[in-house]
Amino acid sequence: MREYFAYRIQDRDHSFSLILNSKRLLQQFLVDAYTMMETERLYYIRRQQHVLRCDSYENLRNQKAQGATDISNVGQRVILPSSFTCGACYMLQNYLEAMSLCKWFGYPDFFITLTCNPKWPEIKRFLKDTSLQPEDRPDILCRLKGESNFRQSLLHSHICLFMHPENKLPTVELIDPIISAEIPDRIEDPELYSLVNEFMIHGPCRAENMNCPCMVDKKRRNDGRFVEKSGVRLDNRSVVPYNKYLLKRYQEHINIEWCNQGSSIKYLFKYINKGPDRATVAVVPTNNECENNDALDEIAEYYDCRYLSACEASRRIFKYDVHCIYPSVFRLPFHFPNQQQIVYGEDDDIDDVIDKPSVAASKLTSWMECNAIGSEARKLTYVEFPTKFVWILNGRFWKRRKVGKAIDRIHSVSPKLGPTSFDEIRTVNGETHSSFRDACYALGLLDDDNEYIDAIKEASHYGSGFYLRFLFATLWMCNSMSNQEVIWKNT
Repeated sequence: MREYFAYRIQDRDHSFSLILNSKRLLQQFLVDAYTMMETERLYYIRRQQHVLRCDSYENLRNQKAQGATDISNVGQRVILPSSFTCGACYMLQNYLEAMSLCKWFGYPDFFITLTCNPKWPEIKRFLKDTSLQPEDRPDILCRLKGESNFRQSLLHSHICLFMHPENKLPTVELIDPIISAEIPDRIEDPELYSLVNEFMIHGPCRAENMNCPCMVDKKRRNDGRFVEKSGVRLDNRSVVPYNKYLLKRYQEHINIEWCNQGSSIKYLFKYINKGPDRATVAVVPTNNECENNDALDEIAEYYDCRYLSACEASRRIFKYDVHCIYPSVFRLPFHFPNQQQIVYGEDDDIDDVIDKPSVAASKLTSWMECNAIGSEARKLTYVEFPTKFVWILNGRFWKRRKVGKAIDRIHSVSPKLGPTSFDEIRTVNGETHSSFRDACYALGLLDDDNEYIDAIKEASHYGSGFYLRFLFATLWMCNSMSNQEVIWKNT
């Protein structure tokens, strides 16, 4: 279906397309087309809920030991996977991967926002022989930007840029040549003055427009220069920070900010918490008063009253990326012995599922096998391992990396180098403990509540308020805290 619509909205020489010249009807056509595509994908995922199951390897072995052969009712259902673009899990995984970059390279140095300019000469040249305006061709505008925010009237990209350690900008003297927040001299640089006047002036606001929501005064040098907007003289306080070279090069609104914290990444993925723009009320009839209506339906949450623009529809029809990250982030699972997750079909035979050679092999267990046979592998922690080795999915084994670059992400794991088995992880000073918790006690990691305080503080760098409260409640329910009030006050 996607290929059909992508074919229909292509321009062709010596052929007039009624759809592409229909102005607002084209926008409606694009939204309806993508709605059909998205609905079909969501319907397929919902239909697969009755087919796919997910459970741990150990639970399936226990089911087999009990004589069970029917596994259609075993395991939890998979709802909306992280592979579904723009879903809740997709956004969360991308956010965690972006935060992984901070662990390796520190906080981003620059936060750049680029907004599409409908007056670009390429757009004017394309539309010069027609009666169309730029907004009448969202299929053309959507090709001009990479990672985009579709909620705005014009497409714009957000970029977090990490500088090399040798090129960091720790002082004001190094930042000033890159970021400017002043009106340039009209005589010395008339081109830059014109561009700043057109693209980089914010307002009027403050006393000139009391209805404007941004009423924060910015401290800027008063050098007497001003521009006039809507009959109001605006000084340096109304200038959005910009880079002179980029502004001249691309001639669009390009806001560049220097940042040294993770809040810029949280801003990129703020809709993880906020959710899409929507408002809905539902009255659901039921014949069973005891029926549980609180079951989470991620598909319904994603689909109901979702805002969709013509630009987003065009970009998704053409299958352009909406998010990219470099270097790539490799996700590493971590699990207890025989607790790796297995996805299987509803009608699969339990013997066929368990006896597959690939089922018992996970990234974690295969890493331990590499440590057992190679001395070089033992020098790397689990998180460092994929920087030197690559995971071969078909054979489910690690192979030495020859080309490429990747960093890794894992939720939580011991920094111990190169264990060859789970028993070795539980071994401290030559003594193998009965549980991982006892091993942590032997290492002195659980002498007080500091490990809980450190865990919550670490999570605060990337987690939302809801996540932090949920984490605290989870730790509390473990009944292992000695003083919950002290932990609450210190976090």
